[in-house]
Amino acid sequence: MGKHSKDKSPELREKIAILPDTPGVYMYYDAEGTVIYVGKAKNLKRRVSSYFNRTHDVLRTNLLVRAIADMSYIVVPTEQDALNLENSMIKEYKPRY
Repeated sequence: MGKHSKDKSPELREKIAILPDTPGVYMYYDAEGTVIYVGKAKNLKRRVSSYFNRTHDVLRTNLLVRAIADMSYIVVPTEQDALNLENSMIKEYKPRY
């Protein structure tokens, strides 16, 4: 893992390391346990790891990565299912980012 991953807890680094390479939806939480981001992925491992493996040019993304204290994910059968679930969860949680 890259630069940002060193700043994260061992528990979060372990969650990222064991992500499946399947479609799904992932949620990032701040230190208070509030959902701050909901995203979809064709490949959870690749997508989530991309946030932590490099420095981002976009300030908003850098702020998001710094705020992440925990994460969870839901595996779904297809990319379309991930898109549908992501939309539903964004409406439910109204994440900051």
